[in-house]
Amino acid sequence: MTTLQPYFAPDTIEARSFEIIDSEVPEPRPFTGHLWEIARRLIHTSADFDLLNHLTIHPAAVAAGLAALRSGCTVFTDTEMARSGIPLRRMEPLGCRVQCLLNRPDVVAAAKANGTTRAHAAMDAVRAELGGSIMAIGNAPTALIRLMEHLDAGGEAPALVIGMPVGFVNAAESKELLVGQSVVPFIAIRGRKGGSPLAAATVNALAEIALRG
Repeated sequence: MTTLQPYFAPDTIEARSFEIIDSEVPEPRPFTGHLWEIARRLIHTSADFDLLNHLTIHPAAVAAGLAALRSGCTVFTDTEMARSGIPLRRMEPLGCRVQCLLNRPDVVAAAKANGTTRAHAAMDAVRAELGGSIMAIGNAPTALIRLMEHLDAGGEAPALVIGMPVGFVNAAESKELLVGQSVVPFIAIRGRKGGSPLAAATVNALAEIALRG
């Protein structure tokens, strides 16, 4: 019979989870400092230690993300799931807002008029709003591909792109486009893995660091 751990109060469960993750990834770890805080939260969200083999963080990504959050940026997400996974208790003290693009009326109308996906239309609709923002993509490779086309054409760049679309059709390929460019700092999970919860977790990790000052 399995022996259960003693009861943990709700506000200690996360800390205990981090302790377990730290113990199961002994030093020297593949990431240190703030990078490890991001990696650890991704593992905490997914219980998937293999993410450490796929996580790629641009050298300027953390500094860019923290500066954007501390300046009260907008965080754009490609799904409502990602938006709802970034709590206001982290965003409001920083003066930030989180906006899901897919349900914006202009995006819905443009997708219908042009016969494209909402993810594609969303990147077109938000072009003028990208400067200083954080773009968190956890579901739609189409969104990331369209964003890369926009950047390749010399369009305004976000402060940080979190590229973690999940799946089998163009997910891995879209992230390789992100990793291979030199315009914008990024945090990516290469390959097929990813998802909205992981994109949200990345924003949450950065916000926790930013809130510490």
